[in-house]
Amino acid sequence: MASKAVAHSATTSKTREIAVASGIDPADEPSVDWGWHQNFHRGVPIAAAVVGVVLLLFTIGHPVSWTEFLFSAVPAAVCFIGAIAYPLHQRRRRL
Repeated sequence: MASKAVAHSATTSKTREIAVASGIDPADEPSVDWGWHQNFHRGVPIAAAVVGVVLLLFTIGHPVSWTEFLFSAVPAAVCFIGAIAYPLHQRRRRL
């Protein structure tokens, strides 16, 4: 029983050390101790591109009207533009 407590405290202190080293203060954000604390830097553009492809796949078949086509093509274009612009914005912000 005591070994579990020691192992848990070692893990917690290691996480706090990593958090402090990365610039995140565990006192300000206690969620650092219990989980992942990052953003999806690569996942957001990939998800936007996948959603854009799926929206364009909806247009295959029999679109009844131009309204149906526009309500899937315009959001798909916005997703593709966002998939390209988001990494460029992140790169520019880091420089």
